[in-house]
Amino acid sequence: MTTAADTFAAFLDTLAETLDQGGDERARRLHLSRFHLARVVSATGGEPPERMRRRLLLERAAYRLLTGDGQVVDIAFEAGFGSHEAFTRAFAREYGTAPSRWRRHPTRTQIEGPSGVHFHPPGSLRLPTSRKVSPMDLMTRMIEHHVWLTGEMIERATRLTDEQLDAPIEVPIGTIDCDMTIRSVLGRLVGQLAQWNAAVEQRRYDWDQERGKSLSTLRRELSEEGPAFLEQVRTTIEEGRLDDTFVDVTCEPPRVFTYGGMVAHVLTFAAVRRLVVLGAFETLGITDLDAGDPMEWMGSPA
Repeated sequence: MTTAADTFAAFLDTLAETLDQGGDERARRLHLSRFHLARVVSATGGEPPERMRRRLLLERAAYRLLTGDGQVVDIAFEAGFGSHEAFTRAFAREYGTAPSRWRRHPTRTQIEGPSGVHFHPPGSLRLPTSRKVSPMDLMTRMIEHHVWLTGEMIERATRLTDEQLDAPIEVPIGTIDCDMTIRSVLGRLVGQLAQWNAAVEQRRYDWDQERGKSLSTLRRELSEEGPAFLEQVRTTIEEGRLDDTFVDVTCEPPRVFTYGGMVAHVLTFAAVRRLVVLGAFETLGITDLDAGDPMEWMGSPA
């Protein structure tokens, strides 16, 4: 049996596709009268469907003002207003100031609404989630991003000659590794995962074997060590053992660390090494990875 919640969910899907169209089209798609649809949406979402639509259009207009250079009047018409004046009045009611002034001094883009549904750039709706992302989820996603980005950098490195791969990298902030080259830093990025996999498993690690490896070898090792590292971190998080300690026998002399400290160490120094490689790439004309910023990755579905 179709419930009110089911109808509301279907309405949101339809609204995302027909935001610039009238209510008759949405009701037709859902095989309901506009009156019945309004009753269901108001009861479930806390606001009438046209009020929700107008709020979302204003949120989209605020996003357009903030990120583009279009004329206010054009943004007003796109938002469904018949005149610049009507748009200005509606915008000022919600945002406290006229759109042209708000563009110069923007504040929030979302308008409070009981349904918790908001416009999500560039062109969809964001629904309130029933699952909260925990700091541990965030940590796992950051590791996933690191493994993915390391693989992408190895792939980009295949475009370079051996001379370019082995040329010294000069960085003004100093070094965290000796005699850095693209090849050696990529080797350390992969080796860092292998080293900590060995440390957690109480295995010795041969530090000398990291340097001078071919890109195909690094790609193969990353495909093994990356998932293994990610899995051990996931397991540690799920079992609530981030504060547990282990003896790192890869050090001379062996030292005691916590699992959480180990993960923080990997993410911190990996970020520095990635930037070193990405900076070297930029000087060689490889720029499609930008700075390896994880922001878009973190916002995408897992």
